[in-house]
Amino acid sequence: MRVLLVLFSLMLSLSTSAAEKLQVVTSFSILSDMTQEVGGEHIQITNLVGPDADAHTYEPSPDDAKALLSAKLIIKNGLGFEPWLDRLVTSTETSAPVISASRGVIPRSLDEEGETVPDPHAWHNLANAELFVRNITKALETADPTNKADYERNSQAYLKKIYALLAEAKAKLAALPPGNRKIVTSHDAFGYLGQAYGIEFMAPQGLSTEREPSAADVAALITQIRKAKVKAVFMENIKDARLLKQIAAESGAHIGGTLYSDALAASGPASTFIGLFEYNLNTLYDALSRP
Repeated sequence: MRVLLVLFSLMLSLSTSAAEKLQVVTSFSILSDMTQEVGGEHIQITNLVGPDADAHTYEPSPDDAKALLSAKLIIKNGLGFEPWLDRLVTSTETSAPVISASRGVIPRSLDEEGETVPDPHAWHNLANAELFVRNITKALETADPTNKADYERNSQAYLKKIYALLAEAKAKLAALPPGNRKIVTSHDAFGYLGQAYGIEFMAPQGLSTEREPSAADVAALITQIRKAKVKAVFMENIKDARLLKQIAAESGAHIGGTLYSDALAASGPASTFIGLFEYNLNTLYDALSRP
């Protein structure tokens, strides 16, 4: 009888502990990881678009709607990255506050099919990643002021890792030869990284993976690669690699590896945001530092 009482007490304590955690919904895997780093043991995250999945083409499920209704805080990227989430928030009429992690970012503006739109992939510049972390920290502190000191401490520890990675990125990418700074990726996801370090990224697709490039687009890109003597073509974890392999074969550029653009890896070194950035950095450096 005593054993049963002890077990019941333990189960009650565990369920109470889970219920007390702040229920947070994040839109995609990179935000989920950042939020977990800051929130630690005080939060319970339901993430919508998982590792290796494409947030541009995501279609929400009924379970996603339930998660929004149970949430105390919803964290999205913003900058037009998740229009499906905005529609889901409206349709569910959730009472949870929605914050944009990209708030304060100075967006790159690009022409997308005749319309000027902001580039949503701001996390690829670590200066912007710092803004993301600070916005997430402030949102958690507002939603759960009792644990403010822990959120602040976790945030500062996480930012130290980002600052160290920023110094590493500056040192490595600044050392690249001037002629080795043009590369091709599946879609236009790395503009902020290129802007920060003077690398030109070209892509057959625009900011979103929804639009398939035409044969003329691909032919023009192959011609551009040949003229610019582009060193490497990089595949992405969220995209089918066949088109990029065709472009590499026809242009003479070599395959530089896989880059992680809009999603973490399901496992391995790129399964966290810090790991993702470091993996991309090393992959780019190894491919572009070749003579």
